[in-house]
Amino acid sequence: MPKIGMETIRRKALTNAAIEAIGARGSMGVTMSDIAGRAGVSPALAHHYFGSKDQLITASVRALLGDLRTDAVNALRAARSHRGRVSAIIAVSFSEKQFSEDVVAAWLAFYVDAQRASGIRRLLSVYARRLHSNLMSGLTPLAGAYDAERIAEGAAAMIDGLYIRKALGTGPARHDAVALVEDHIETQLLEIRGRPL
Repeated sequence: MPKIGMETIRRKALTNAAIEAIGARGSMGVTMSDIAGRAGVSPALAHHYFGSKDQLITASVRALLGDLRTDAVNALRAARSHRGRVSAIIAVSFSEKQFSEDVVAAWLAFYVDAQRASGIRRLLSVYARRLHSNLMSGLTPLAGAYDAERIAEGAAAMIDGLYIRKALGTGPARHDAVALVEDHIETQLLEIRGRPL
């Protein structure tokens, strides 16, 4: 008789292993056997839990998004100002966990796969909307809706671009990535404050 809770543990181990395997290879060119081996389970059990590699990959993207959402919610709760909310989202985007080599490489592979896989494309759209909404929650009171929209778009593009550069091995260190996006935000806010009324 299976132990209570083992399915949840094994599913998490498989999604983690998929992210690691894809990140290590830098592409979706991994098999269920590769992933199952990393997770310490049989390929048959991996198929039992997820049905197919595509379903496991989709579950892995969901798991990454779930971790990112949890980290963002906790960071936003701790923020003490509107500007602090913006900084919290930037910090979470470049946290050690989110900006690790395997996770960044996996994100890049997921973006490539989204061109053919509508389920992954939908999940990445959820990520983009959530990032935008979180940035807007702090920026709108500071800059007004129109300027907040523009600043948030620029910050999101920088975050995504810095992930791509990290995946290619040309990106800055984590703290430098945070500083670049923070500088963009602060420069834009200073420009708004300096406008004549």
